[in-house]
Amino acid sequence: MISGPTSHSYVSQRLKLRYVDWGNPDAPPLILLHGGRDHSRSWDWTAQELRKDWHVIAPDLRGHGDSDWSADGNYGPLASLYDLGQLIHQLKLAPVTIVAHSFGGGIALRYAGVYPDNVKKLVAIEGMGPSPKMMAERLAKTMGHRIRGWVDARRGIAARSHRRYATLDEAYARMKEENHHLSDEQARHLTVHGVSQNEDGTYSWKFDNYMRAFPPYDMAPADVEELWGAITCPTLLVYGADSWASNPEEDGRIAHFKTAKVISFQNAGHWVHHDQFDGFMAALRDFL
Repeated sequence: MISGPTSHSYVSQRLKLRYVDWGNPDAPPLILLHGGRDHSRSWDWTAQELRKDWHVIAPDLRGHGDSDWSADGNYGPLASLYDLGQLIHQLKLAPVTIVAHSFGGGIALRYAGVYPDNVKKLVAIEGMGPSPKMMAERLAKTMGHRIRGWVDARRGIAARSHRRYATLDEAYARMKEENHHLSDEQARHLTVHGVSQNEDGTYSWKFDNYMRAFPPYDMAPADVEELWGAITCPTLLVYGADSWASNPEEDGRIAHFKTAKVISFQNAGHWVHHDQFDGFMAALRDFL
């Protein structure tokens, strides 16, 4: 019988952030970094497969899982990049291997560009953000228009309470609705670890709703591309054929990387590591 991970915490920018540790501290370190509105325990299947050969650590990003929420609702990429850097710095993990998904993948790619010597290998599952077409459409709007949209979104979030589900089964049904590729077992596990029970007995997702309102501006695309080009470690970019995300081999963004290759999975959406777990693990093991 495989035991679960132990829970730990560290402090970054005055926030107490949680991470789980799967043991085997003498093995090479590997960080599993989740995406937006997710949590560290979504990596449990991957961690159990890798824990015999790696020292696996999976953090909860700020505002997610059992980590503190940011008092001002700041969940921009730079804040989370610093948090990741603090985890690696405080636990003395460098050079570390990172496997990351979506928002977490974007953070990991930027970190690897800022600190190329600190990352040994990197896997980013749909972590490059919006396609060039989507970015062009976003940047075509005036800054005033973007800021007003952000203000309206924040006010809307402030005016509503965290959604409550009467039972775990209701939350589970929402999880299944969000990703039809999930098996019943996967959806149940993600739900159990992704909700907390309120005082009245209802359940709510652990993530902070302010995560839904990203800042109206970020690094300029050219600056992000510069960081991609500064990555020196072997890099695997993973995509699902059924996802909304744009494949970098098809949209040209792969040209900004020196050491990256792309792999795509059929019958997989945005959560490739759930949707095609066996194929993903085979590719991951081969890359690592």
